[in-house]
Amino acid sequence: MENIGIAKPHGGKLVSRITKKDPSELFSISINTDLANDVENIADGIFSPLEGFLIQEDFEKVISRGRLANDLPWTVPIVLDVDKETATKMKDAGDVALNVEGKNFAILHVDDVYNFDKNAVTNGVYGTSDPKHPGVAKTINMKEFLVGGKIDYVKRPDETPIRRYRKTPLETRNFFENAGWKTIVAFQTRNVPHVAHEMLQKASLNTHDGLFVNPLVGKKKSGDYKDEVIVATYESLIEHYYPKNRCYLGTLHTEMRYAGPKEAIHHAIMRKNFGCTHIIIGRDHAGVGTYYDPFAAHKIFDLYPDIGIEPIFFPAFFYCRKCLSFASERNCPHGQEYQESLSGTKLRAMILDKQNPSEYMIRPEVSKVLMKWDNPFVD
Repeated sequence: MENIGIAKPHGGKLVSRITKKDPSELFSISINTDLANDVENIADGIFSPLEGFLIQEDFEKVISRGRLANDLPWTVPIVLDVDKETATKMKDAGDVALNVEGKNFAILHVDDVYNFDKNAVTNGVYGTSDPKHPGVAKTINMKEFLVGGKIDYVKRPDETPIRRYRKTPLETRNFFENAGWKTIVAFQTRNVPHVAHEMLQKASLNTHDGLFVNPLVGKKKSGDYKDEVIVATYESLIEHYYPKNRCYLGTLHTEMRYAGPKEAIHHAIMRKNFGCTHIIIGRDHAGVGTYYDPFAAHKIFDLYPDIGIEPIFFPAFFYCRKCLSFASERNCPHGQEYQESLSGTKLRAMILDKQNPSEYMIRPEVSKVLMKWDNPFVD
């Protein structure tokens, strides 16, 4: 796959659903902040070509084939679930205001109201129906009806410290163009940066113009790093270890689905909309527990040759005390007795015990930032 210049938006056109319409007189329903973030993502074109919540035809194709009804790659359903009473009211109203904590911020133009099969969703998206999987658990708890239709975005939330790095595709594309970058590598993360992540990112900079570090900010499972911690540690890493003209930090505000390979495709599409030409896909990308083969997120790209963004696959890295460098099984001949693995589980345990991790695991400047938090993890 050849990429020349900033990537075209998914579907060929960057969606914009920003409006000045007044929703104050409309029937209003309340949604949570995670879904409100995704309404904003639709409005800004991060979810291009979606212009709203999926109608039934698109929804069923996404679940069964990982594509929209027009055959465009799409693997994670963006939907609004409601109970029967609310579904009836919305269908009768036609246009509905969406609110968070009583504040109307968007308008939904109701096109479709439909039932759905939760078991089909769990198996189609997550590849399992095990209720211990966080995505399956969320699906089981969804209400019984889905409402599809285009949205118009009226009012953004108040600025907060965690939103200071939120970028729209228009902003990232303008930055990449002004920087003169032709090849842009995206790095998705929900973790603080350990040195193996840095090695992946810098390896990609050897052959590409720029790096877009794009941490995911939003709902995560217990034990994941808090959003503020992820952002602060990346600020420190980039300040001390990256060339200023080759790296750009921006946050993506959406929840983790833990859908493994299907979410890897979803992550790639969003970064394509930001203007990236490549995306790093590491070991067990977007995985949780042992639900997915460690390289399932690599293999799934074979099914999507038309996705329009090039994946960069890396093996697992470790520090080799014989080579005196970071290495992988592909370029290091030495046995495990020389290898210092970069274990996320081990790193979490050390942080909770207030032990400074080895410099082979995490940069001292990043460790210093981490130690400022009594508990840097989601409860």
